[in-house]
Amino acid sequence: MLEPHPEYPNLFVHTHPAIQHKITRLRDERTDRHAFRSLTRRIASLMVYEATRELPIEPVDVRTPLEATTGVRLRGSITIVPILRAGLGMSEGVLDLLPEARVGVIGMARNEETLEPAEYLANLPRNLDAGPVLVLDPMLATGGSSSAAMAYLRKAGAADMRFLCLVAAPEGVRRLLADHPGVPIHAAALDERLDERGYIRPGLGDAGDRLFGTG
Repeated sequence: MLEPHPEYPNLFVHTHPAIQHKITRLRDERTDRHAFRSLTRRIASLMVYEATRELPIEPVDVRTPLEATTGVRLRGSITIVPILRAGLGMSEGVLDLLPEARVGVIGMARNEETLEPAEYLANLPRNLDAGPVLVLDPMLATGGSSSAAMAYLRKAGAADMRFLCLVAAPEGVRRLLADHPGVPIHAAALDERLDERGYIRPGLGDAGDRLFGTG
């Protein structure tokens, strides 16, 4: 079972060797787009296994070919919400493990008047309070867009949220802990810092550009 980070109580860094091996390949500038997409999907699938360990369950009766017995099923509806556009790269990996999950999307952009992040697109399932909401974004840099997305989801009814990213910067972690102290943050790596341009160092470059071949 994952233990909270000693400095950041709601942060869980996934140190499984298979995840760390794949994160190292993601960082490599020689990793091409096809491999980057595949690695992102597989890391997300591995991470969501631990990130959903505490999902609520309820008993259910089932009949095997031999007799009746009691098993369990997930209680409520799970919703995944990738933050556009890079979060889409993680969504298929989560759906590999949770194919029954509902999927919404939210897009964030900077408001040129307020200079704060604001949603430019939101397409969400109804009744977000019906179960856990997994918010996906490969990079947690300053935390501004992620925090704004979660604030929007909370206003839309989400009560139980978990944030999943590949690489986090300390600045972003601190922002989410301040703005959303009850939300667990799951990361495959906690990196050193943000540079003067807001890039995570050492990071892995721009995840969206590497996923979609832009930039």
